[in-house]
Amino acid sequence: MIVLDASVLIALGNANDVHHLRAREVLMACLDEHLLLHPLTKAEVLVGPVRRGSGELKERELLAMGVEEWAPIEGSGLRLAEIRVSTGLKMPDCCVLDAALATGSQLATFDEELAKAAAHFGLALQNRSWVEQQL
Repeated sequence: MIVLDASVLIALGNANDVHHLRAREVLMACLDEHLLLHPLTKAEVLVGPVRRGSGELKERELLAMGVEEWAPIEGSGLRLAEIRVSTGLKMPDCCVLDAALATGSQLATFDEELAKAAAHFGLALQNRSWVEQQL
């Protein structure tokens, strides 16, 4: 299983994004994987399409890609607060990290701070080679 950060999906949807090609590579490498999104991450990914009137289309695209919305388990509020305090990450990144920790999943992100925190918690990074170049 791989938990996706919004940075990967946003880059995938924007050909002008500096990470667009890398996002395509990441997702091509994940074709046989179970892909998960935290609900807050999904909302972040959908903001732009909703502004343009294509939110439902984007949601269908995510489903067609096999991306599933992960349902946080009981106790997520406390876990998120603990992650926030221990890492200093913004709450959306804490949500991504919590989903990966709770499911024992790898993480895919282009966010350096999130990648550092994931490594600190011992999570495997799907796009490790890119992350190592940045750190």
